[in-house]
Amino acid sequence: MSEVSLTLTQKQHDQLHAHLFPPDGCEAVALLLCARRAGAQRHRLLVRRVLPIPYESCSVRSPDRVSWPTDLLPPLLEEAAKNGWALVKIHGHVGYSQFSETDNASDSALFPSVHGWTDQNAPHASAIMMDDGRVFGRAFWPDGRIEPLALVNLVGPDLRFWFANDEQIAVPDFGTRVAQSFGEGTYALFHKLKIGVVGCSGTGSPVIEQLARNSVGSLVVVDPDVVETKNLNRILNSTAADADEALPKVALVRRSVEALGFGTRIEAFADTLFAPEIVHSLANCDILFGCMDSIDGRHLLNKLAAFYLIPYLDLGVKIEADGLGGVNQVCGTVHYLLPEGSSLLSRGVYTMEQVRAAGLRRTNPAAYRDLLAEGYIKGVAEDRPAVIQLNMLVASLAVNELMARLHPYRIEDNGDYAAHRISLSHGIFAHEGDGEPCAALARHAGRGDVHPLLDWPELSAGEEKAGEAN
Repeated sequence: MSEVSLTLTQKQHDQLHAHLFPPDGCEAVALLLCARRAGAQRHRLLVRRVLPIPYESCSVRSPDRVSWPTDLLPPLLEEAAKNGWALVKIHGHVGYSQFSETDNASDSALFPSVHGWTDQNAPHASAIMMDDGRVFGRAFWPDGRIEPLALVNLVGPDLRFWFANDEQIAVPDFGTRVAQSFGEGTYALFHKLKIGVVGCSGTGSPVIEQLARNSVGSLVVVDPDVVETKNLNRILNSTAADADEALPKVALVRRSVEALGFGTRIEAFADTLFAPEIVHSLANCDILFGCMDSIDGRHLLNKLAAFYLIPYLDLGVKIEADGLGGVNQVCGTVHYLLPEGSSLLSRGVYTMEQVRAAGLRRTNPAAYRDLLAEGYIKGVAEDRPAVIQLNMLVASLAVNELMARLHPYRIEDNGDYAAHRISLSHGIFAHEGDGEPCAALARHAGRGDVHPLLDWPELSAGEEKAGEAN
């Protein structure tokens, strides 16, 4: 049976904290409508909407008790039933980090009715927010089982993860330096995370290497290509024998990660991102790295991250040759993207015309060439020069960016670091904050499982089978 987790954004967390801890010091309550990622091993509840119960509507409000009118529920349960969503009840506690007997009685009366109304073979939940911001809870299954929420996580400029099992693990010798740098708590947290990396070549290879050597718990790696002689100069641990064998890049990654013996679990997909099984597996991740050149792939991954409330780090490198044996520019960028914020699209990394052209090139190369020749579309950039020293620099910048979110150590707020831009040729190392929410993607934040998957018709083929497997 799936472990159940709850994910909310910083904006939602701030809204809840302000409502659940009012100046009068009395308890308050709110309801959350949550979409789902209904995986076989992990069932994610994704907060779609926060509905504070007005203080004046509550019949009882004291420092240790709140009673609220359940006649507010029918329209919400109708909406939940229609969309396949979950209902989560959440209230605040000060200093008392467990469910009270009053909470137990209230939940025991509420959730059988919720299940009866929505008629879903899926969990709903009850949660508590502590005054320090920590959130924990329990899932209620239709068969009457009650289980702790395995994880509650907050996605924002800082990343917060509250696990039901928060026992510290013994730090092995190979993890000592990591624990000394970022603390044993951060090391233990990293060991519990599941991180997806799309693209296992130029920047993806050193990203994966760093994540594995920091003892990340699980990796999902995706790349359709094989090792070739031309990319031996930038794929870590690759050999001429791998190129002769045309070894899939993800097989090389699996071999290298498992050979470390650090205990990292790995799922490897030798395919493009445009497969329902892969989308579902990545949707179960806590963090995503995009290490690919394809414009349609970057757009899809950004959209996936929005739908499933996952923080996304996108890496880009560029070397512009001058045609005379030299270079005009050597630069790289790391974008940190949040579900409700700006996107690669709104930041001007690409246009929708380029997304459509890239998709056509991938799915129908002949039609792409015809339209390109006729001048109806602009061409998609071919392979660019790539060197390991630039790739590793940008990869290290991205992994350190993740560590700064898990273990905030900057003097400035992490919100000021939505994008890093470096230029070795021009001596630039700059950062900038997030822009306005993306009009195209931010509205999808937290939508979870829909049909067609991600509102992307190409992904509908085989979607049901893939969903059952994941």
